Formats: sequence, C-alpha cells, structure tokens
Amino acid sequence: MATNTNRFSTYTAASGGSESKDGEKKKDMWSSMLDSVASGKRLPEKNLLVLGGTVESQRDFLEALSTSESRQSLDRQNSKIPPFANSFALGYTYHDVLDADQEDILARISLYLLTTPSPSFSSLIQPLLTPQSIPNTLIVILLDWSHPWRWMRQLQEWILLLRTVLVGLSNECTEAMEEVMVGWRDRGRGGGTNLDGTSAVTGGEGDVALPLGPGEWEDALGLPLCVVCQNAQKMEVLEKTHGWKEEEFDVVLQYMRTVLLRHGASLVYTTPNLPSQLQSLIHSSLGITSLLKRQPLKHNVIDRDKIVVPPNWDSWGKIRVLREGFEVEGISNAWSVDLNQDFPLPETNGEPADESELASSAVLQYEQSIQDPSVDALVLAGQNSHTTKLEVETADTQAFLGEQLTYLEALRKKMEEAARAAEGDMSKGGGTPTRGGAGPMGESDGGLADPASRVNDHIGPVQFNMGGIQVDADDMLNRLKNRQAYGSSPEPDDVEAEQAAEEAKPRGTEHLEAFFSGLMNRKGAKAG
Repeated sequence: MATNTNRFSTYTAASGGSESKDGEKKKDMWSSMLDSVASGKRLPEKNLLVLGGTVESQRDFLEALSTSESRQSLDRQNSKIPPFANSFALGYTYHDVLDADQEDILARISLYLLTTPSPSFSSLIQPLLTPQSIPNTLIVILLDWSHPWRWMRQLQEWILLLRTVLVGLSNECTEAMEEVMVGWRDRGRGGGTNLDGTSAVTGGEGDVALPLGPGEWEDALGLPLCVVCQNAQKMEVLEKTHGWKEEEFDVVLQYMRTVLLRHGASLVYTTPNLPSQLQSLIHSSLGITSLLKRQPLKHNVIDRDKIVVPPNWDSWGKIRVLREGFEVEGISNAWSVDLNQDFPLPETNGEPADESELASSAVLQYEQSIQDPSVDALVLAGQNSHTTKLEVETADTQAFLGEQLTYLEALRKKMEEAARAAEGDMSKGGGTPTRGGAGPMGESDGGLADPASRVNDHIGPVQFNMGGIQVDADDMLNRLKNRQAYGSSPEPDDVEAEQAAEEAKPRGTEHLEAFFSGLMNRKGAKAG
C-alpha cells in the first residue's frame, strides 16, 4: 500500500479551521522575520552614470575600478566576469565591490555608459533617475590626455545635456536631489560626514558647517560629479612631440579645478596598469566603506600625473598658488555664461572669436591657451602658401595633363632645332663632332656621335689576359701610337740619327698595332 509522502505541518492541520487572533499574530511575526532576513541579504545598489570616452576607454575605466585581487577571487570561485555592452546607445554592465578580504560583497554597482552627448539620448537617462536611485547615483565624465585641448568643450556639452535631463524630472526627484546636494555640501565641513563615510569632528553641539568660499557650489547639478582624466602617460608624448612644458600642464589643471569647483566635483588622473586613488574616490563618493580596512583618500596636486582633487577640498586660493597670473574669478564667471547656452551647441566655423566673445567664454579662452597642434599645422601651411584658406584646391587631372603636354611639345621642338643646327655645323666643317663635345644648347652631343664611339662608351675599355697580366687594349694602342708619333717627329739636329734608327728598328711595331686593332674590333663586335 502506497503511503502519502507529502510533508505537511501538523500545527497547520490542527488549527486550519480556527481563525483566532493568536494565529494571525504568529503569521505576521513569521512574515516580518522573513522580510528582515531577505533585506539583510539584499546587496546595496549603487549607480554610476559614465559619460564620454570611447568603447575602449570605458572598458579601461571598469578595469581600473576593479582591482586585480577581486578578479582573481572571482576566478577562484568559478564565476564569470559580467558582460560589458556599450557598443550602441546606452550601455550597461555591473561590478561587485568586494571587501578587503575579497570574501564579502559590500555593494553592487550598476554602470550605465554613454559615449555621445546627443540630445536624443536624454530620454534614455531620465528613467534611471528616481527618488530611490538619486541618493545612490554618481556621475562620471571621462576625458583623455590624447586631446586635452577638447576638454572644456566636452565638459560643456555633457553638463548641458545633464541639465536638460534633470530639468524634466518630477517634483519628487527634485526634492531628492536638493537633499543630496545639501548633504554633499556639508561633507568635510564640520556639519556632516567626511568623504570616507566617517563622522566629521565637531567641537560642540552647536557647531555648523563652514561657509562656502567664492566660486564653490555655484552651479550644483543635483547629483555628485567626478571627472576622470585617463591615459596620463601621454603627457610625455605632449612634451616630446608638441613641446609642452610645465606651464601648459598647470594651465590645464587650473582651468579644470576652477570650473569643477562651481559644481562641487572631484578630479582624478589615471594611468593604465598603475595604482591610483580612483577606486577610493568612487567608493567614498557612493558611500561604500569597507568593514575591515578603510582606504584613506588624500589630495595630490603636486605629482602632475597623479592628480587627485576630492570634493569640498579646493578653493580659489589653492588654485592661484599653482601658477601666478591665472584669472580664476574671470574664468569662473565665464564658465557660468557658457552653461547658459542652448543645447545642442552650434557648430564652430573655425574663425577666430572677437574680444567680447573671448572675454565671456571660458571655453574659448581655454582653447586659445591650449591649442590643437593639428590646427596650428594647417594654419602654418596656409600662411606659407600665401592664402587665408586652410584647404588646398587641386587642378583637374585632364587640365594638368594638357598643360604638361604643351611643355613636352615645346621641349621636343627645342631638341629638333638643336639637332638641325648640329647637322648644319657638320656639313660646313666637313667633319664629325668629337666625343664629348658640346652642342648648341650647351649640352653633350649625345646622339650626334658615330655608332662606334657610342658602342665603345657603352661597353667600356677592352681588356684581356696576357700571360697572367690584365692588359688594357686601349691603353696599349695609345702607347704604340704615341711611340710612332714620337719617332716620326725628330729634332732637326738628329735627322741622320733618326734615319739610322728607323732603318735598324724592327718591323714588329706595325704587326703589334694591327694585332691590337683587330683584337679590339673583334671584342667590340661580340659585345654589340
């Protein structure tokens, strides 16, 4: 006989028909206990809105945010790295923050990635900002040291895009952003918590937050902002190829610190495969603190490739100290004017701005101080060609070939006239021009020489081996001719002696000359 294997509670079966108040209390007790356990196991959710950069640089940012120890721990646990989708429109991935012992997960960060500041993408960002997610959201703007002359304009475009998104949020979201901004302004100022999550040290119960300095939090976005400047190793390339000096690097840093001070934002430089404070800055900005070991966040404005400027640390006085002559107040006010423009920004025509536009725009002043080397090269090329245009107009191919044809026809006529003039000289003189003579055009006679001389010039000297000795036939023949000429023109006083010497001289000289002449003719015929 089969038995019923279904397990059931005897307490439930015995009291199923009763609806006493004690049963309802026990049921509420169990549900509350289960809810508390579930909430205890639920990971804190944090959001990162990563703007700017490329597909590759966004991957580099995620790798810099993830330590090597955490990746090794994931491999030991046979866990897969989360997928990274950022090739189209709004990308997404997530990252689990591990504790110092690489065992416990402190929080899960959801990364939403966008590479292009297009107004059409604003509808994709708005659903991410809710009253529940705003207190746990951080905005990150990625810049690259490959083209630092674009930084101010890139910042302007991203902040204008964010403003169009934040303005269209609901009233509940606006109230949540106001509370977030108040908390951020109080961090590290004596009225709230420090950036690393610890409570600020106060002297008494009546202590309040320190007042804001000039230019601080003038244009709060409603969300915390962090600017990451990647690939700091390319500073050396700017020094070697573009002639940058410390002055240019200081000017870039002063501009960035001045405009970010108005938003209460932080700044950090990073280098691939080198340790940095990026992880500590992001975690502290999101309120993620380790239970075992806390990483202190320290400012650094001395090492030019390891710059770290935490929020609520900078001021106009600290910016002026970096390099004298920088108009921090004028740049700060001009940045507020740049943020009052309509978005999207109109395209620039490349013409230089007038003095009034330059004075009222921090972007134009920055681009005048930090110029694009490629634009400078084009301007220099335009000046060398005595034109005010940067483009070079090229002639039509057929027109160019036709012009070259006229040049070739004129050259051919000159050569024909020179040949006719040389033939006339030959007919008048009754002889042939010597080798190496100059023609009417001041050039070598070239083709006017006889064919035998051209063949001799082509094949070079005729040589042969005689008894193991290399003999030059031309040189030997010339010596024989000189000997004959010397013998045929004696001095008057020695006529009788010469006649006697000729009678006594053997007839072998004529035979040698004939032998070498025949040998040269035979060698030249074979070579031809």
